Order: sequence, then structure tokens, then C-alpha cells
Amino acid sequence: MAKWIEVCSIDDLQPDSGVCALLDGEQVAIFYLSEAESIYAVGNYDPFGKANVLSRGLIGDINGQPVVASPLYKQHFNLQTGVCLEDETVQIPVYPIRIENGSVKVNLSLLQHGGAAL
Repeated sequence: MAKWIEVCSIDDLQPDSGVCALLDGEQVAIFYLSEAESIYAVGNYDPFGKANVLSRGLIGDINGQPVVASPLYKQHFNLQTGVCLEDETVQIPVYPIRIENGSVKVNLSLLQHGGAAL
């Protein structure tokens, strides 16, 4: 059975920015892209910089792919798949995320390859 964890209100998220949430001991970076009206949840750990910093990265779009650039060494991670654009052998976790009655909810038990739109 899917376990959805309530993180915050959608109103708590800053458009085009990231926040970090500690969910069941896992650091999860949550990004809200206002122009695309999309929300994504990925692991906060940067495998290159070996630190939990991805929620502080810059988000944008490269060739139609929503990405976050690590604030440390600037690798880009696809927010839908978790794959690093500079080294496709490296991937970060991607979690299902949804908005339900104005609340942001993440499911850690269903690791997936793909983000969710609002």
C-alpha cells in the first residue's frame, strides 16, 4: 500500500525554487516550477559533491528537460528521471509527488523514474 507523507502546503513552496524535507530519515529535495506548473521530488544528496545540497541548486530547462544544477560542481540532474546529464551512469532517486487538497505529499516507498505535474 502506498504511504503518502504530507510535507507542506503548496503555498509554502517558493515558485522556481527548491526546499528540503526530512521524510522518514531521507532528505528529499522538492522543486516547484511555476511556469510549467510542475512539482518534483528527488533525493537531496549530490553524488559528486558527496553532500545533501541539491535543494539549493538552480533549476531550469535544458533541451526541454527540467533540471537542477548542483550548487557544488554544477552537474545537471533531470528532475523527471534523476539521470545526470553530464554522466548518464549517475542517477539520483526520484519520488512520486502530488498535490492533494492543497497539501504537497511524497511517497518514499514508490521510487520511480518520472516526476508528477500538478
